[in-house]
Amino acid sequence: MAVKTEYAIGMSTKHPHGPAYLPGDPVPAEQVARIVRVDQAGEFGAVRIYAGQRAVLRRGPAADAVKEMAEQEREHLETFDRLIAERRVRPTALGPLWNVAGYALGATTALLGEKAAMACTVAVEDVIDEHYANQLETLGDDEPELRKVITEFREDELEHHDTALKHGAEDAPGYPLLSATVKASSRLAIWLSERF
Repeated sequence: MAVKTEYAIGMSTKHPHGPAYLPGDPVPAEQVARIVRVDQAGEFGAVRIYAGQRAVLRRGPAADAVKEMAEQEREHLETFDRLIAERRVRPTALGPLWNVAGYALGATTALLGEKAAMACTVAVEDVIDEHYANQLETLGDDEPELRKVITEFREDELEHHDTALKHGAEDAPGYPLLSATVKASSRLAIWLSERF
């Protein structure tokens, strides 16, 4: 009976000698819901960033690169929209904010020039790479379908990162400041979208 009580308050078969998580941490089902919610929000934000950049960058190699990356992000969003529905996960309440903020970030960086737009991509993808790596570690061997999606999308995001570097991201005026600002904003958006 004592064992049943322990399991009822948060023990797992993987951790029979202690809690699977610390007090205040989300239980595994909540953790997976957070992952799906934040990743759907992130892909939505990425689609909006590229929409803003495409509105400004209309021709040339950078515009072509942005168009291609935007199409991949749209596919990513469709996948996470499906997962949100299938798993009955509440999407972030901050969608309207990410709609405006993502577009504004994309358009603003593009107005600063092609290299600034590419610098934005590099900064966002640096954060996303770290974010996806942490999610894969959190999931461990659980959730094979979700792990596969995250692994594939992480590879796509790394390609976007490398593409942006090839298009002169590091030569953008004020690159260190721009990069630091976009990274800080991206980390804040992740933290908020997981919770709200």
